[in-house]
Amino acid sequence: MAGNFIRNIFYYKAFYLDFFAKLRPEVKKKFNWTLQLIATIDRVPEKYFKHIAGTTGLYEIRVEVGSDIFRVFSFFDKGHLVILVNGFQKKTQKTPKNEIELAERLKKQYFDEQGK
Repeated sequence: MAGNFIRNIFYYKAFYLDFFAKLRPEVKKKFNWTLQLIATIDRVPEKYFKHIAGTTGLYEIRVEVGSDIFRVFSFFDKGHLVILVNGFQKKTQKTPKNEIELAERLKKQYFDEQGK
């Protein structure tokens, strides 16, 4: 997989990196593996990278380690750039609305800054 990138992954400000820094080593390893998958294969399985219905182009990157489930929101810019924003540990069946709203705000903020 290494070296054949078809998507660039960009961290918007420090939102993802702050989330990542607090994770256990085995969760970090799984996130790194999943991001490499997203960056290097054409058709990423929905298990790892899924569009969130009812949003303006948000995707969730999904990682499971044991019984723990983690999500990181992302979106595309210029077709190939995956912008990572907020992340959280999922504790309920439904994705928390406040996390989706935060991701939507961060996405808007990102594009507003790009327009300057």
